[in-house]
Amino acid sequence: MVRAQFTKRLLGAAAVVALAAGGLISAGSANASEEHPDAKQHAAAVPEHAVTGYWQNFDNGATKQKLSDVPDDYDIIAVAFADATGTPGAVDFKLDPATGYSDEQQFKDDIKAKQAAGKSVIVSVGGEKGSISVSDDASADAFASSITGLMDKYGFNGVDIDLENGVNSTYMTKALKAVHDKKSDVVVTMAPQTIDMQSASTEYFKTALAIKDFLTVVNMQYYNSGSMQGCDGKVYSQGSVDFLTGLACIQLENGLDPSQVGIGVPASTSGAGSGYVEPSVVNDALDCLAKGSGCGSFKPSKTYPGIRGAMTWSTNWDAAGGNAWSKAVGSHVHGL
Repeated sequence: MVRAQFTKRLLGAAAVVALAAGGLISAGSANASEEHPDAKQHAAAVPEHAVTGYWQNFDNGATKQKLSDVPDDYDIIAVAFADATGTPGAVDFKLDPATGYSDEQQFKDDIKAKQAAGKSVIVSVGGEKGSISVSDDASADAFASSITGLMDKYGFNGVDIDLENGVNSTYMTKALKAVHDKKSDVVVTMAPQTIDMQSASTEYFKTALAIKDFLTVVNMQYYNSGSMQGCDGKVYSQGSVDFLTGLACIQLENGLDPSQVGIGVPASTSGAGSGYVEPSVVNDALDCLAKGSGCGSFKPSKTYPGIRGAMTWSTNWDAAGGNAWSKAVGSHVHGL
């Protein structure tokens, strides 16, 4: 995910082919398959088909908005971002005055209102500039404790993992299981970059599989990426329906349940440095995966009607475009 401009690493097709040759990419086989009182009272279960949107707790030129301004098309709102503290692994969240809130209570009240409307509001950790490291027992404990603390303080329903400097699957798994042990109905989402989900042997993918029994959804970022290999062994360029379906197939065929796979895209050309696709392309990709229609040159060998849905960066960039993305993709996701 991004806060301002876009500095993510690019990986060309040749490099991806080299990964495949080295055995790092595999199609695999499918395995289809004490809480904050206000959060527990108001939060509804994430719907079968859901739309996730990141809400910016900073000003980067996108439309400024409060949580109350986020359209109802969004089922999960990821508040971006919680940042590192001086304690390894620990994170904290501070409301940016640029969002227009006069105090924290207004923000907390808006969270409750969204939950009363059946939405989940979670805190996202990291982002492009995030520097959180969970790499040993102490930092895993600190991470878990700080996340549950933020859930208690603000009423967040859960956490989104958007650590673009990488994750350590052993200790991130430990941390997230500790959060789940304390908050059994926690919503856990992840937003890895494309390279992080090319194989079930990568640290992000291993983390997702290790928490599969309570993982909500992986919304991989299908943008700011170079060409990548799909589950059919062919290399696809970003910005196409084949890029979306071919890469989603890797997750679907390597152990994640379809309900745990979402398509993450920018809400507008301003939302990312590259990889924007029209909402109609996102809808075609979802139809291809769920129903076998709307496909490009790549067509999965089977359908995944339980595919969770889509994610966008960000609700603010969506608002800058008149909420065109959420109007088009939201209704389509909910109609799958």
